[in-house]
Amino acid sequence: MPKQRKADLALVLVTLFWGVSYYLVDLCLTELQPMNLNAFRFLLAFLVLGPIFWKKLRHISRATLRYSLIIGTLLVGVYAGATYGLANTSISNAGFICALPVVFTPLLDFLFNRRKPGKKLGLALVMCTVGLALLTLDDSFHPASGDLICLICAVCYAADMLVTEKAVAQPEVDAITLGVCQLGVAGVLMLLVSVLVEQPRLPQSPKIWGAAVFLGLFCSGIAFVIQSVAQKYTTASHVGVIFTLEPVFSGIVAFTVAGETLLPRGYVGAALMLLSLLVMEVDWSGLVRKKQTE
Repeated sequence: MPKQRKADLALVLVTLFWGVSYYLVDLCLTELQPMNLNAFRFLLAFLVLGPIFWKKLRHISRATLRYSLIIGTLLVGVYAGATYGLANTSISNAGFICALPVVFTPLLDFLFNRRKPGKKLGLALVMCTVGLALLTLDDSFHPASGDLICLICAVCYAADMLVTEKAVAQPEVDAITLGVCQLGVAGVLMLLVSVLVEQPRLPQSPKIWGAAVFLGLFCSGIAFVIQSVAQKYTTASHVGVIFTLEPVFSGIVAFTVAGETLLPRGYVGAALMLLSLLVMEVDWSGLVRKKQTE
């Protein structure tokens, strides 16, 4: 199996974690304030993964440290937008809006790197954009006011993916070390923000403890290390298309656990996003050549 395909499968697993996370974040916000929750999950992830990868962290390069500071800062914007957005909108809408990096990533890539998406990726991007519109916009096709907060998450995460792609392409940057260190940077910054504007505390009930620990270990720790390593073998725009599965997973969780439902056009949108992933992943030219030789 090609390395890019393996990386894509790993990123689908990450997307599944993040799709589940919207329900867990919504649950945790009943006891914890937004930045308090974010600081808890990122610092927990760093404190667990730090000792595991201590040998790598001891020999961190300046380039890895520099990119960790940049990406960690971007993650503050990502999670501030996502968490405050989720506090003011539905689980489904938050998941859908936060998938907009699929649109912003190639746009920023073109603006800063002058790199145009290929035809197959371009088609997938158009399908994703239409699918997201069907999923997120109301009857008058205008976004709800609460959903706009989630756009901060989308823009910052698009920048995050582009910076990560640039970082892991450099030989002096270790992908695993980058993934772990950005967790620590984000966690410290989020804690500082929480101390300034909130009253930080630990979870108070076993249910919230369980949800917060899962968010920290799987949705933050394992997820961002996998992303850093996987982006060595694929592009940021490619990753953005894969991450459109996140709102699909969050919608499934919202329906099965929280009882939220979609309008009929929402299911069409979800189907378009799944189809866009198929368009991007399948080697259509290879299939045509194979059929011609038969």
